[in-house]
Amino acid sequence: MNDALASLDAEFEALYTNFGRPSIAPERLLRASLLQILFSVRSERQLMEQMQYNLLFRWFVGLGIDDEVWVPTVFTTNRDRLLTTEMSRKVMAAILAHREVVPLLSDEHFSVDGTLVKAWASMKSFQPKPDVAPPDDEGPGDPPSPDTNAADQPEQPQAETGLMSLPTRLNRNSEVDFRGKKRSNATHVSTTDPEARLYKNSPSTGAMLCFIGHALMENRHGLIVQGDLTQADGHAERKAALDMIHRHSPGSTRRLTLGADKGFDAAEFVADLRQACVTPHVAQKSRHSAIDRRTTRHGGYALSIKRRKRIEEAFGWAKTVGGMAQTVYRGLERVRSRFILTMAANNLARLPRLLAA
Repeated sequence: MNDALASLDAEFEALYTNFGRPSIAPERLLRASLLQILFSVRSERQLMEQMQYNLLFRWFVGLGIDDEVWVPTVFTTNRDRLLTTEMSRKVMAAILAHREVVPLLSDEHFSVDGTLVKAWASMKSFQPKPDVAPPDDEGPGDPPSPDTNAADQPEQPQAETGLMSLPTRLNRNSEVDFRGKKRSNATHVSTTDPEARLYKNSPSTGAMLCFIGHALMENRHGLIVQGDLTQADGHAERKAALDMIHRHSPGSTRRLTLGADKGFDAAEFVADLRQACVTPHVAQKSRHSAIDRRTTRHGGYALSIKRRKRIEEAFGWAKTVGGMAQTVYRGLERVRSRFILTMAANNLARLPRLLAA
């Protein structure tokens, strides 16, 4: 980890300014965020509380025994400003570019998959979108049109004097009955996180407000080499898979392989992979599959289908240890940055055993 951060000195140096109050060093922000993921600390406030007395945390972050711990709100403000998606990707790349890690990686055989990340928004926040009035219509507070006669105006009722009734206040967590009501992303939006989408994996599961996290894994030791997170959509996984393979091996002329499940068995996706010099080792659908004997007759196809399932281990670790079963952040950019950093933390957690083998 020290060598990976040392290789990012130029990136961290660009984040500093010559004016203003002293901020939290990006290196310490990154180390503290990795601690929160690796030790399943559920909030920044609890992380700051544990750093008051946990000498291990202080040593890893770089704080002395008598150094003052940051205020949680200051920590979160600086984290959102400095630890962006681009910085999370650079951290993952720096870890994988270490001289002891490079021999563990395969540069030809990869697997891709996606997983749902539940948004920090309840179903009660999924409200109908506000109707936008046509520009020709006059609002309730607009003056009457010039061509309107005074005789056409309705007579204003006289105000009655009396006691005003108190407005009825609804409980913020009142019961809501959704039965018989149709809700979709076209007509509804979450008031808590407008970028979350209502989505479900299969007809047998319930829909929920979520994002889709994507990962690209190398098949030799199952390390995650690329990560991404997008809005939940039926085509999001295939689009993200193409983006990640191009980002990891831009303009590659070597023949690569990409393993995936049946959700990626689409003719357009398979054609795009072959055009990019990538052999699609995609699990076949029972009917109308885009994968034919040109691919399945090779022994490497069956091996890729077997190896690709290891990507679920990274997703399981991210949800049980890394806290990505339901994110505590709002907004696509924040959740994406955290998801990629969690994938990098998963690599860090596995590297000691792999390097010792």
